Amino acid sequence: MIFDPAIAIVLGGAVVGFLLAVFGGGGSVLAAPVLLYLGGVTDAHVAIGTASAAVAANAAFNLIGHWRGGRIKWPCATVFAIAGLIGSLAGSSIAKLISGQHLLLAFAAAMAAIGLSMLRKPKSEGNPDVHLDMNMVMRLAPLGLLTGLAAGFFGIGGGFLIVPGLMLATGMTMASATASSLLSVALFGAATSANYAFTGQVDWPLAGLLLLGGAAGGIGGLFAARALAKHTRLARTLFAGLIIIVAAYVAWRAIGG
Repeated sequence: MIFDPAIAIVLGGAVVGFLLAVFGGGGSVLAAPVLLYLGGVTDAHVAIGTASAAVAANAAFNLIGHWRGGRIKWPCATVFAIAGLIGSLAGSSIAKLISGQHLLLAFAAAMAAIGLSMLRKPKSEGNPDVHLDMNMVMRLAPLGLLTGLAAGFFGIGGGFLIVPGLMLATGMTMASATASSLLSVALFGAATSANYAFTGQVDWPLAGLLLLGGAAGGIGGLFAARALAKHTRLARTLFAGLIIIVAAYVAWRAIGG
């Protein structure tokens, strides 16, 4: 191996943290492949449980930066996150019952879906001053529950689902949805990792390495998010292509044993 596994994990974590800060989602899906194919982890369940712990911490770190920038719609974000917390616990419990090979194939399919979804042109317009009401609660809760279920099952932050879900339910802008999604990413990841940790399927030293890189990458991502404001479409397209390529590699490795 060209790089020491520890160095590779830190660098991979930096990429995940950077992308998570820029896009609010999608970057977390690369955390498990970093552990599996660069960090030497051989158990898919351990990789997903460990990645979830690091992603949760990275999201919480990035959440602080967006909070200071005043971009988070806390009432809406809280309703979505609490509903999804239940779903993430259920989803991760189901995933633990599935074999590592089949779980990786499902994970690859989810990655491909994420990449394809990012190729669609996002809506940038919305209401920058949304206020939570009962109608919004009735839309946010079921969407949060389903998103949390998917996030827990696949061991991903789920930001690629959370951002459009928040926009659909509330009509908020993409900037607000991206920032607000990090609360759910943090909680879903924490719930998923706690579920895996309960059965000893989290490698905490490796999670620390991912977190170390993710913190550095997150700082860069917060600055990059401003710089890329006028080139978001190109950045998302390149990022989507990367995710699809990694998805194909994960599926190939899973099929090949």
